[in-house]
Amino acid sequence: AFRIFFGQFSEIFAFSGQFKYFESPFFCLFDRFRICTVTGADKVGIIAELAAIMAKADINIVDVNQRIMETYFVMTMAVDMAKATIDMARLKRQLDRSARKMELTITIQHERIFEAIHRV
Repeated sequence: AFRIFFGQFSEIFAFSGQFKYFESPFFCLFDRFRICTVTGADKVGIIAELAAIMAKADINIVDVNQRIMETYFVMTMAVDMAKATIDMARLKRQLDRSARKMELTITIQHERIFEAIHRV
């Protein structure tokens, strides 16, 4: 297990073979942005699929960056969860379902975790 500190609040994440998803009320109250990453073979409808999921849940897409590298699709999408009508666990299940259907890898994580992992 490890602890990540953000100001006066901390989050505990535990491992037991694979990552266990955890979202605390403190993240929801004070940090509303998440980063969704998508990778896989390029095909029609990837952005539309994710945009539909976000729209149905009242999640605002605030930034999208996508590239096609030969036939490989790579996208990051920043979303604002402030008015979301579903929790992160349900959103993750919906994204996992879409990932299987479209044969993609889709992850969503807190903006600060994304930044910490990708900081050089």
